[in-house]
Amino acid sequence: MFLFGHQDKLSEIQENGSLVQKIESIYQTVRARFPSISRIAVALYDAKTDLLKTLARSGEEAHPLVHYQAKLAEAPSLLEILEKRSPRVVNDLSLFSEGKHEHTLRIEEEGHLSSYTMPMYVRGVFFGFVFFNSRQRATFTEEVLNHLDPFGHLISLTIVSELSTLQTLLATVRTARDMAHLRDDETGAHQDRMSRYARLIARKLATDHGFTDEYIEKVFIFAPLHDIGKMGVPDRILLKPGHLSQDEYAIMKSHTVKGRQIIDRMVENFELDPISDVGIMRNIAAFHHEAMDGSGYPAGLHGEEIPIEARIIAVADIFDALTSRRPYKEAWSNKEAFSMLRQLSGVKLDPGCVSVFIDSAPEIEEIQLQFAENRFG
Repeated sequence: MFLFGHQDKLSEIQENGSLVQKIESIYQTVRARFPSISRIAVALYDAKTDLLKTLARSGEEAHPLVHYQAKLAEAPSLLEILEKRSPRVVNDLSLFSEGKHEHTLRIEEEGHLSSYTMPMYVRGVFFGFVFFNSRQRATFTEEVLNHLDPFGHLISLTIVSELSTLQTLLATVRTARDMAHLRDDETGAHQDRMSRYARLIARKLATDHGFTDEYIEKVFIFAPLHDIGKMGVPDRILLKPGHLSQDEYAIMKSHTVKGRQIIDRMVENFELDPISDVGIMRNIAAFHHEAMDGSGYPAGLHGEEIPIEARIIAVADIFDALTSRRPYKEAWSNKEAFSMLRQLSGVKLDPGCVSVFIDSAPEIEEIQLQFAENRFG
C-alpha cells in the first residue's frame, strides 16, 4: 500500500525560488520545533574588501539588519569564531552590552537575548555566517544545537549551490575573454570597481525601490557581464584607437544584442533557469546602453522602461570609464566625472542613481583605493 499523506516541509528549497523564500521555508521548519527561535539570517563575506554583507533573513516581522555591511576586521567577536574555526553560542547577549558596534546595538534594540553563530565554508574557505537568534536567554542548549546544526549546514549548502554556479559562470567568461585576447578597457580592476559601484548604488536605492539584499548581491555578481557581448565584436573595431565609422559603430552597438544572446546560451548550457533572478543578468547585458530620453540602444527605451539594474550599471560603468586612464585619454578627477554625471542626469542617466552615487563620495574613494590600476592596467 502506498501512502502519500506526508508533507515535505522543506520541499520549497528544491523549487525555483529566491534564497529568501528558501531560508523562510527552513525557518518555519525550525520554528515549528523550537518556537523560541525568532530569527535566522545570513551574511556573505567579500574577502577582497573584508566586508560582511547581509544576504537573506527570515523570522519575526522586524529585521534589525537589512541592506547592512560592515568590516569583519571591526567585529572582534566574529573574528574569534574564525580563529577558533568553531561556531559560537551566546546564551546571554547582555555580555555585549558594552559593545558599540552597530550590528550589536541593532540586535539588542530588537530584543534578541541569545544567539548561535555558524561560520560557512566551501572547500575549506570561509564565505559567511549563519545567525540564529532568540528573544529568550539560554535558548541554545546542547539538545537544541544538535538539531540546529543540520539546518545551518543546509542553509550553507543551499547558498553554495546557487552562488557557486554563478561564480563558475563568471570565471568561465573571464577565461574566455583572456583566451580570446580581448584587450578593451575592461581590466580586472575596472570590473572590481564598477561592480562595487553598482552594489553601492543599489544599496542606497534599496529602501525607495524595495530591493532585497539578495537582489543587491545579484546586481553585484552580474555587473561584470554587462559587456560580455564585446566578445562578438571584431578586434579591428574593438581595439581601434581612433573614431569608429558609422558602420563600425553599428557593429560595436550590436554587443548589447550579442550579450543577451550569449547570456541566453549560458543560461541554457549552465542550466541556470532554476536560479532566481537570471533576468537581472539578461537586463544588464542587453539594456545598459539605453538612455532616459530614449536615444539609447538597442531598443530605444525611455525612462522607467529601462530595467533599474541596467540604469544602475550605466552610472557605474560611465563613472569608472571617465575616471580611468586609457591609451587615448587621461583619467578624469572624481569632481570632473561627477560634473559630467550631473549633465547626463535625466538625459542619458537615471537621476536617482546619479544622485545617490554622487552623495557616496567617501565610499567611492575607498573602492578606488582598494582597486587601483597598476602599471599593467
